[in-house]
Amino acid sequence: MQRSSSPAVPDSSWPILKRLLGYVRDRKAGLVLAILGMAGYGAVDTTFVYSIQPLIDDGLSGKDPSVLMWMPWFVIGIVTVRGLCNFLSDYFMSWVGTHVVMKLQRQVFSHLMGMPMSFFDKHNTGHLLSKVTYDAGQVSSAASSTLVSLVREGVTVLGLLGMMIYHSWQLSLIFFVVGPIVGVLISIISKRFRRVSRQIQQAMGGLTTSTEQMLRGHREVLMFGGQQVEADRFAKVSNHMRHQNMKMVIVDAVGSPLVQVIASSALAVLLFVAAMPGVRESLTAGTFTLIVTSMMMMMKPLKSLTQINNQFQRGMAACQSLFELMDQPLENDTGSRDLVRAQGRVELKNVTFTYPTKEQPALRDVSLVIEPGQTVALVGRSGSGKSTIASLLTRFYDIEQGAILLDGVDIRDYRLHALRRQFALVSQQVHLFNDTVANNIAYAAEGVYSREQIEQAARMANADEFIRKMPEGYDTLIGENGSNLSGGQRQRLAIARALLRDAPILLLDEATSALDTESERYIQSALENLARDRSTLVIAHRLSTIENADLILVVDEGRIIEQGTHGELLARNGAYALLRQTQFGEAQ
Repeated sequence: MQRSSSPAVPDSSWPILKRLLGYVRDRKAGLVLAILGMAGYGAVDTTFVYSIQPLIDDGLSGKDPSVLMWMPWFVIGIVTVRGLCNFLSDYFMSWVGTHVVMKLQRQVFSHLMGMPMSFFDKHNTGHLLSKVTYDAGQVSSAASSTLVSLVREGVTVLGLLGMMIYHSWQLSLIFFVVGPIVGVLISIISKRFRRVSRQIQQAMGGLTTSTEQMLRGHREVLMFGGQQVEADRFAKVSNHMRHQNMKMVIVDAVGSPLVQVIASSALAVLLFVAAMPGVRESLTAGTFTLIVTSMMMMMKPLKSLTQINNQFQRGMAACQSLFELMDQPLENDTGSRDLVRAQGRVELKNVTFTYPTKEQPALRDVSLVIEPGQTVALVGRSGSGKSTIASLLTRFYDIEQGAILLDGVDIRDYRLHALRRQFALVSQQVHLFNDTVANNIAYAAEGVYSREQIEQAARMANADEFIRKMPEGYDTLIGENGSNLSGGQRQRLAIARALLRDAPILLLDEATSALDTESERYIQSALENLARDRSTLVIAHRLSTIENADLILVVDEGRIIEQGTHGELLARNGAYALLRQTQFGEAQ
C-alpha cells in the first residue's frame, strides 16, 4: 500500500490548541482550579524572591530587626502555599487532561466506525491503531503535565520580570533585548519539533503494523519459518523509529543549551552594567541581589519551557493527526426513507464500479434482477467481481454508474441502517468477537432475541452440537476472532448469526467454504429451507452447492457472460460447463 504524503505542518500550534481547548468546556471548574494553582505557584516563587530585598536592606543591615523575626514564619507559610498550589495545578490539570483524552479517544473510535470501506482500503490497521493509542497518549501529555509547566513557568517568568522592572527598569531593558532572541529561537525549535513529531507518529504506525502482522500471521510465520524475515522487518522499522527519536533528542539537546547560553549572556551583561559608575551607586545591595537572583531564577523556567516544548509539540502534532482523521467524511448517509421489511426484489441496472485503490473497474455494465423468494447464484474465477456485487448491495461502496434498486427504490434513498437490516450477510472471511458464543450469534442485538431463538439458529446452522460440548456451552468465551474454534465452527456461528436475523434478503459469500462435507450437507439443507421465502444471492466456489438455484450467473472480468439454470448452462457447454469440468477434475 502506498502511503499518502503527510499534510503540511502548520506554522502555529494555536489553531490546534484552540480546537483542543474546546473539549474542556464541560470541565471548566477543574481547569479554573488548575490555572489558579499554576498562577499561585508562579506568584509564590516571585514573592519569595521579592523577600530578598527587605531581608538584606532592612533585616541584615539592622534598619528593621523585626524582618528577621517574621522571615522564618514567612518561609514556612510560603512553602506551604507553594505545596497547595502545586497540588491544585497537578491534580486538576491531570483530571481535566484525562477527561479530554477520553472524550477525544471516544470520538476517534466512533468516527472510525462510521468511515466508509474505501477509507480502510487506503489505510492499514496498524497506523489507525497507533492514532487511538500512541497519538492519544501524546495528547494526554500535552493536555496535562506539559500545559501545567507552560503556564506555571510562564507566570514565574512574568512575575520575575515585572519585579525587575519595578526595582530597576534600566537593568530590565537587557531582558527585552535578549527575550526576542530567545522567542525566535524557541519558535524555530517548535517547528522542528512538530515536523519530527509527525515523522515519529508515522514510524510508530509502521512499528504497530509490523507487530500486528506478525501476531495475526503467527501460524504462517511458524509454518514457513519466517521468524528471521519478520525479525528483520521489525528491526528495520524499529531502527527507523529510533532514528526519528534521535532527531528529536538532537533538537532538544541543541536548543536547550542555546537558550541557556543566551540567558547567561544577558546575566553577564547585567553584571557588567551594574558595575558601571552611576548605576552602581543607585542600587542598594538588596535591589542588586534581587535583580541578579531574578535573572538567575529565570534561567530555570526558560530552560523548562524549552525542554517541555518537545513534549508539547509532540502533543500538538498528535492532535493535528487526530483532528485530520476526524475531519475525514463519514459514510454518505443522505437517504431519508425508512424500511421495516423489504419485499426482496433487487435489481442492478448497468452498474459500473471501480475500487478506490484500483484503476480497472471491478464491475462493467452489470445488470441483474433477483425476484422476491428467488435464489440467484454468482460463479466465476477468483477476482471476477462476484463479492463486489454483495458489497454494493449493502452500500459498503457506492457505484459510479447505473443504479441499484430495492423494491423499486434506489438504495441510496434509504437510510443506511434501514437498508442494511434487510440483509443477512455471511462472508468467506468470518469475524467473531472476544465474547460468549451466544453474544456472538446475537451480536449487536442483546436482549432482542431469547436464548431459545439463539439456540434454534445454532441448530439450523448445525452448530448446537459442538457448542454444547464446550466448557460453558453458549456462555463460553471463544477468544479473539474465535481463536479457540476451527474454521468450520467459526463459519457455522456466522451462519447462525445470519439465520437469527431473519432478514428478507440473504447474502451468502462462500458461506460454506470452510465446512466439511457432512456439515455442508446439513447447512445446505437448512439454507435451502430458509431461502424459500427470501431473496438469496449466493456467491459460490463449490458449484455443487448452487445446482438448485433459480438462476446462475457466470461472472468474468466484471461482466456477466452467461446466465441460466444449471441444466441450461451445462447444455450450452460454455464457461459454466468449463468451470464445472475444471472443478470436477480437481476433485478427482
